[in-house]
Amino acid sequence: MLLANQPSGRLHSQQDMGAHSRSQKVRDRAPLRMHPDDARAAGVADGDVVRVVGARGSCLAGLVVSDALRPGVAQLSTGAWFDPSADGATCAHGNPNALTEDVGTSSLSQACTGQLTRVRVEPFTGPLPPVRAFDPPRGVTPA
Repeated sequence: MLLANQPSGRLHSQQDMGAHSRSQKVRDRAPLRMHPDDARAAGVADGDVVRVVGARGSCLAGLVVSDALRPGVAQLSTGAWFDPSADGATCAHGNPNALTEDVGTSSLSQACTGQLTRVRVEPFTGPLPPVRAFDPPRGVTPA
């Protein structure tokens, strides 16, 4: 089960390009925390880039192994800027919106349901793509 909580290093996606947010990333990707038993079972280790796969899509993330989580639960904070530039993943940067469904909880409240979803974590075995989330679009000259 993936829990997509609010990040500690930025205000949702604001300042994702900032030094404090980037200092928390693993190999330039949003950190995915998971229990040591789950990491062993998935064949991944602390510091690896992993592919997180759900029914809607996939993303790459940097693994942080932590016994602060219960087995069977992974945590990936919201707000990493979406980067669809990689082959083999919907997002190269670790945006959990690539995994979660965008529907309201009811017609009355319309609260967000995007914080929980079922995922599988696996080793990423392809060439590691660069993160291009902060690159300006082609044809645009930065000021």
